[in-house]
Amino acid sequence: MSDAWTRRRFLSGAACSSAMAALACAEGIYPLEAAGPLRGRFLTHVSVVRVNQIEVTPTSSMGQDESAQNGPNRIRSRRDAFARGCPQDRMTWAVSWLALHDTRDEFREARRLLASFHDRYGDEITFIPGGYFAPMYDTRENIRQAIHKALGRIGAMVGDNYRPQCIVAGFMDAENQRLLASGEGIHVCQGQIWSQHGIDYGDGDGGICYPYYPSREHYLKPAQGPADFIDCVCLDGWTCDFLASRRDGFSGGFNSRLGVGPIETVGNLGSVAGHKEMMDTTAMHFDRGYALNSFAWVTAIWEVSIGHDEDLTYWLQAVRDRWPDTKVLTEGAFGLEWRAHNSSNAAINYRFDARGTGAPGSEKNLEIEWFMNREFRLALLRDWVKNSPWMAIDFTRYDLKAEEPQGLQRDWSLMNVLNQKGTRPQDRPVRLGQLSAENQRIIYARYPELRSRT
Repeated sequence: MSDAWTRRRFLSGAACSSAMAALACAEGIYPLEAAGPLRGRFLTHVSVVRVNQIEVTPTSSMGQDESAQNGPNRIRSRRDAFARGCPQDRMTWAVSWLALHDTRDEFREARRLLASFHDRYGDEITFIPGGYFAPMYDTRENIRQAIHKALGRIGAMVGDNYRPQCIVAGFMDAENQRLLASGEGIHVCQGQIWSQHGIDYGDGDGGICYPYYPSREHYLKPAQGPADFIDCVCLDGWTCDFLASRRDGFSGGFNSRLGVGPIETVGNLGSVAGHKEMMDTTAMHFDRGYALNSFAWVTAIWEVSIGHDEDLTYWLQAVRDRWPDTKVLTEGAFGLEWRAHNSSNAAINYRFDARGTGAPGSEKNLEIEWFMNREFRLALLRDWVKNSPWMAIDFTRYDLKAEEPQGLQRDWSLMNVLNQKGTRPQDRPVRLGQLSAENQRIIYARYPELRSRT
């Protein structure tokens, strides 16, 4: 049985026709043609299996030894938790370099178990290079080689010429996303962690939180045209509360990664408040976001080692109950679904309008609007209770030249005119009318209705 047939066999329902079109294109069967706007509510879940906490390169790690928390019983428990929430759906497993190579019996059994999940459920089994932070701690060439070798290892592990539809990377430089498409035939990369800055082991603020094709100049910059186009759909890794995520790291004593992840919600707030925040963040996309964009997507990467399996079941069941039309796909299937509807970034026009949830760092009296397209992203903030004027807290232009770091450093952000994190002297909130005439022209050309907010 060919793996192409296996992937087709596990595509069903409304996702089938367009996802199969993208898959066929990825396999060189026929050219990709956009199939009209993507519509619907989508959810993806990724679980990570690793040995050490942050395996920044194949030979070096940061953090703790987590081998005891990544054994077969923990993996089986995670899959059961997912099945209780989504009995008929598929998830993605991202396996670290050490977990792919560890010769201990428990990791041999873990790999057999993961392969059985593909055979039984159609789960996607893929690689996570660098423990989320590969380009911050290793060279592009070393990363390329690790990806190539790991994909071969996974193919042998699963068998039947298996090939995942994506890799899960946390952050991934533009060149390796280009090579992923041109060299490995994989056209989806979870390649950015939206709005992450001042927290964990790497920084990367400046991109857009929904799918896009990256530019060859910078992984956070949407490609502007054929000259800088990379045919690899770049996906966010965690859906976060828009109010909390405007903060820098733990600024003000708050967690900027607050959203649908269990560490920041249930782990810090307790199950009642934590579950509420998970659902409130989901609703930012599945209610108002869906109304604005005609499609919505929520995603999260949960490490097997952290547990919280009961919270995964709760979240998935609650999403199904509240939004029964939600399509739960593997990471690769969702990326190819988007790709089938978008042959370039020309149609991107993501809009979000969210009010604070009342959780720490997400003030109930504040409202934020985001505008994200190929040319720029713009965020406006106001106190809706006091009916205060809208203030621009972020204006990042993508029509300007951008360049990624050439050496190893932790900050891979894309910041130019104004950034929401407030880390530079120029990052002070301003009225739209206080921006330069050129910046106002660019904004109003795309959104003329914003002239009333000057």
